[in-house]
Amino acid sequence: MKKLATLFSDSYREFRQVKTIATLGMFGAISMVLGSLTIVIGDYIKIGFSSIAQQFVYYLFGPAVGGFFGGAMDILKYFVKPTGAFFPGWTIGAMVAGVLYGCFFYKKPLTLVRVLVAELTVAVVCNMILGTLWLAIMYEKGFWVLLPMRVIKNLVMWPVNSILFYSLTWTMEHTGVFRIVRCSGKAR
Repeated sequence: MKKLATLFSDSYREFRQVKTIATLGMFGAISMVLGSLTIVIGDYIKIGFSSIAQQFVYYLFGPAVGGFFGGAMDILKYFVKPTGAFFPGWTIGAMVAGVLYGCFFYKKPLTLVRVLVAELTVAVVCNMILGTLWLAIMYEKGFWVLLPMRVIKNLVMWPVNSILFYSLTWTMEHTGVFRIVRCSGKAR
């Protein structure tokens, strides 16, 4: 439990750095652009790529920053390109995803197994359970009616999202991009 508290307090301290706020803005803009590439399949299924940029934030800055950033991006995306009525459940789901990803990735070695477990956890908790609940409430449909197609979509996208995030993050780590981002302006 102490490790978890330290993880959150270290992540919270990231907010004190101007470079963190600037990086959040940069990744937020990238996320907005990638969000325009979303593929909509009916009323209940969307396949999007904006989460990749957001996952970089969770990886770099942890669960406290991740929860804030996930919620802020959900609200910002709604104001930029609203799709239907605003529903705060989606914002809660985005915040939970940010916290979960931050707990899995922040200050931990990047491994494919860690990415697969994180992606599966977020897919089950945020997409399959919470997302289906929000859709059931919004559209007044039965939870169990919506769940099967959401499970199939998430199980299909799970390895795709995992490999995409792992390969992009591994590349950015090994080319030194994230090392530059992590530097807090200290003398080198």
